[in-house]
Amino acid sequence: MSANQRPYLTLQPAVNTTTVVTTTTTTTTYAPIHLPPPPPPLSPKDPKTYPLLHASLPKSLRNFPLVFPGGTRATFRDGDGGSEDMQGEEEVVGGHGWRMLKRDEAAEAAGVASVGLVEAIERYGKKRSHGGLELMDMEGVEETTSVSALPPRKKARAAAISPVNAAAPPSPLPSPRGSPVPECRWPSGPASGASSPVPAAPFEPDLSLSALLTLPALLSHFTSLPAPLQSHLLLTLLRHSPLPVLRTLHSVLIPTLARDFLTLLPPELVSHILSFLPFSTLTRASRVSRAWRTTIDADPVLWRDLLKRTDIWFGGGSEDAFARAIYARRRHTPPASSLPLPHPYKILFKSRHLTRTRWVSVAEPKHVSFPAHGSSVVTCLIFSHGRIISASDDHSIHIYSPSTGELVRSLRGHEGGVWALAASKDILVSGSTDRTVRIWDLSTGRCTHVFGGHASTVRCLAIVKPEWVDVEKEPGVFVKERWPKRALIVTGSRDRTLRVWTLPRPSDPEYKCFGADDAEVDPTDVCDADENPYHRAHLEGHDHAVRALAARGRTLVSGSYDCSVRIWDIINGKCKWVLTGHTQKGAYPLSQLISIKAEYAWHAVYSVVLDSIRNQACSGSMDGSVRVWNLHTGQLIHVLAGHTSLVGLLGMSPSHLVSAAADSTLRIWHPDTGELRHTLAAHTGAITCFQHDEFKVLSGSDGNLKMWDMRDGSVVRDLLTGITGVWQVVFEGRWCVAASNRSDATVLDVWDFGREEDGEWVGEPAGGVYDEDGFSEGEEEDEEEDVMGAPRIRRMFDADREEEEDDDDDGEERMGEDDQEQADVDAMDQDLLDDSDTVESGDLIDIDNEDDPVAAGSSSAHLIGVAASRWAPQEPKQGQGSSSNGGPSRLPRDSPSTSGPSRRMNVQDAPAFAQRTLPSTDETPTRPRIRSVRRR
Repeated sequence: MSANQRPYLTLQPAVNTTTVVTTTTTTTTYAPIHLPPPPPPLSPKDPKTYPLLHASLPKSLRNFPLVFPGGTRATFRDGDGGSEDMQGEEEVVGGHGWRMLKRDEAAEAAGVASVGLVEAIERYGKKRSHGGLELMDMEGVEETTSVSALPPRKKARAAAISPVNAAAPPSPLPSPRGSPVPECRWPSGPASGASSPVPAAPFEPDLSLSALLTLPALLSHFTSLPAPLQSHLLLTLLRHSPLPVLRTLHSVLIPTLARDFLTLLPPELVSHILSFLPFSTLTRASRVSRAWRTTIDADPVLWRDLLKRTDIWFGGGSEDAFARAIYARRRHTPPASSLPLPHPYKILFKSRHLTRTRWVSVAEPKHVSFPAHGSSVVTCLIFSHGRIISASDDHSIHIYSPSTGELVRSLRGHEGGVWALAASKDILVSGSTDRTVRIWDLSTGRCTHVFGGHASTVRCLAIVKPEWVDVEKEPGVFVKERWPKRALIVTGSRDRTLRVWTLPRPSDPEYKCFGADDAEVDPTDVCDADENPYHRAHLEGHDHAVRALAARGRTLVSGSYDCSVRIWDIINGKCKWVLTGHTQKGAYPLSQLISIKAEYAWHAVYSVVLDSIRNQACSGSMDGSVRVWNLHTGQLIHVLAGHTSLVGLLGMSPSHLVSAAADSTLRIWHPDTGELRHTLAAHTGAITCFQHDEFKVLSGSDGNLKMWDMRDGSVVRDLLTGITGVWQVVFEGRWCVAASNRSDATVLDVWDFGREEDGEWVGEPAGGVYDEDGFSEGEEEDEEEDVMGAPRIRRMFDADREEEEDDDDDGEERMGEDDQEQADVDAMDQDLLDDSDTVESGDLIDIDNEDDPVAAGSSSAHLIGVAASRWAPQEPKQGQGSSSNGGPSRLPRDSPSTSGPSRRMNVQDAPAFAQRTLPSTDETPTRPRIRSVRRR
C-alpha cells in the first residue's frame, strides 16, 4: 500500500422508517470513512528478507463485509485495490432527480473541508447533548423523503433520548502510544410516537472497528519486537485461526515464498538437473511459465543429451544438418508465435521420437489415393515443403497437395520424358530426354530457364549447396572451407558427359537457349553451352552413359555404363580418381548378345552414393557387388558381396548402408566395417524402389509395398498389396507417398501417420540433403567478378582423348545364368528402352549370323528384360516382326542426336540381330514390355 492510499470503510445506506400518521422513509448514504494508514517502514526493506512486504493481497482480503452491532453493515476496502471498486459503486448510486456526489464534488459544492470520523462523532455528541435536533453535517450525505397519505400533521411530543457511550473497547494488544478513545456519545433511536424522526447513529463501534483503528499502532509495536517473539506471536495467532483463515494465508504465502530455481541457478546446473527428467515431464514443465519454456526449449545440451539417452542421436553430421536447415527456414519465415523459438535439437527430438513411435503404433493411418499422369510411368517422385512433386514419361511434372490429393499445378514444357528432378524450396530443376535442363518457379509454375548442351538424355542431376568441407591443401593436410561459394547444378547424361551449372537466383535474369516458338528445333543444334552464362564446366571422361551421380561440397561421384566410377572436383573440373573394379559376372555366349547396351549392362555401374562424413563413396553394379571407395586416396575399402544380381539402388544414412537388387532382396550393411546386418527377403521380384531412415525401410516390388524394421529386419506391415507394380516411394516426417500402377492406371497413394495432437512435425529427407533455400546474402563467387560476367570455369586438363575403342574389344560377354535373372534386371532398369539411348544415330553394328543355330530357331532366345520376366505376357508368335534373310545386321540407333561418332562392330558367328524399337508410353518398369525380334 502506498503512502497516499489509505484503507477505508464504506457504510451501507441507513434506512429509518417512522410511522405516525404520515409515513416518512429517509435513506442516508455516507461517505467512505478513511481509516488511519499503517506507518511506513523506518528504513528501506530488502525484498529478499521481507518477501510479503509488497505482495498483492487476495481479493477476499482487499474487499470484505463487516456487520456492526445493531445490524449495521459496512464494507472494508483496502487502499491497494478497493478504489476502483468504489469508483464503480459511486458512479452507480443515483435516482430520479438526485445523484450521489463524489467526495471532491461534494466538498466543492458545500464549500467545506472533509470531516473525519472522530470529528464527526464529537460534533454529533455535542449537538445531541444540547438537545439540538439538527442533522449532523456529514460530507456527501443527501436525504430522500417519500411521503404517502398526507393527513393533517400532529405535533409530536419530544422523546427522551438516552445517549450511549460509544467508546472503543480496549485493544487486545498494548499500544506504544495508546489508542485514542473517542469522547463522542451515540444517541439512541427516537421514542415511539415521536412526531419527527430523530437521526440515529450510523453504527455502534465494536472490536472490528477498534482493531482497524488501532492497526497502525499494533503494526508499529510488532515491528519493534525481536524476530523470535514475532514468530511466537504469529504462531500463537495461527493456532487460534480457523481453517478458512489458514487457507487464505496459504494462498498468499505459497506463491510468494516459492523460488523459481530455473531462473536463479546457473544455466549449467539447470541443464544438468533437467537432464534427469524424462521427455514427457520436460514437455509438461515447459508449460509452467514463459520463463521455464524459454529455458527448456532453448537448451541445446539438454536436448542433445536426451537424444543420446533415448538412442536417437545418430551422429555423422545429421543433427547439425538438421539445425542448419531449421535456421535457414527461419531466416525466410516470420515466427508464427510470440513465444521464443525452440532450439533445433528439440524439434529434432520431437521428429525422431514421433517417427519411431507413430509409424508403428498408428494402425490405420489416414490414406488418400488419387489418379495421376493417366497411365504413364512415374519416373521421379519427391516430397518438398508439403508438396508432392511427380515427373513422368508423359513430358509433364505435377504438383499435388498431400492432404487432399488435389492437383495444385502442372508444369509443361519438356518435349520428352522427365527422368531427373531436384528441388530447393521454390526452385525445381528437371532433366529430360529432350536433352534440356529446365528450372521452374514452384510458386508460380513458370519455367524461368532452359539450359541446353547435352547431346542425349539428361538421366541424373543434383543441386549442390554451399557447406563446410575438408579441403586438402597439402598432402595429408586438410582445412575446413565452404564450398561451393554459390549453389550449383550438376547434370549427367547419356552423352557420356557431366555438366556443371550455376543455380540461378530468383532475381537473376532469365535465360532460355530457345523460345516457346521453337517447338521443332533440335536443342543440340541451337543450344551452345559455351554461350550460356550459367554454364560452369563440362566434365568428360566416361566412355559410356552416365547412369548415376552424387555431389556434396566440392566432390562429385559419377557412375557409368562403362563400369567405372569417377571422382571429380566440381570447382576446377578435374577428375581426381578413376575407380575400376566392377566386372562382369562371367562369360556369356556371344550368340545371346543383342545390343551394345546389353554388353555394357553386365558390368555397368547403376547406382552411387556419397558419404562425405566418412569420406567414402559406394557404388552398385551389375556384377552383384557393392564397393566402398576412399575419396581421398581412391583406394577400395570394402567389397560387399551377397547379392546375386544387379544392385540398382543404394541408400545411405548415418548408421546404415542399404542396397536393393534385382534378386528381390535388400541388404543392410554397416558403413564403417562393411558387416552385413540384415537381409530383407520377402519380395518375389526385383526391387523397383526403396527409401530408408534409421528406423525403417520402405521397398516396392512386384505388386506390393512393404515396411521393414531397421533394427531386426522384420516386416512391419504391407502398405500396398494386389497391385501391378510400384514405381516410386518417398517419405518424410509424417507423410508417405507411393506411385504405383493398377489396372493400367497410374495412382498416387498418400499416408499420414500423424495425429491431431502432434502439431508441427519436421521430417528428415533421405540422404540428409535438405531442400531449403540454397541462397544467402553472404554468398561469394568463386571467381573474382560477378558470375554473369566472370570467365567460366574450363576444364583443367587438355589431354586429347584417344579414339574410342570398338565395342567388341572387351571380348565375349556371358549372358546370365538363366533367363529369369535377366528379366529381373530389366525390370529394375527403368530406362532400358528409352527414346534417347546412349549410342548416337548412325552407329552401325554388323554381325554375321550365318552359322548361328539359334538364329534359325525360336526368337525367344533373344528376349531379355521384362519381356522374359515372370510377369510378362505370352511372347509373340515365332517369326513375328523378324527378318528371314541372313548376313550382317545394321542397327541404327533411335536417338535423335547425330553428333556422336559412329562405330562398327564386326563379329563372326553371331546371331541375327534384333532391332530395338522405341517403347510406347504404356510400357513401364513394372508393366511388362515385349521385345520383338526382327531378322534381316
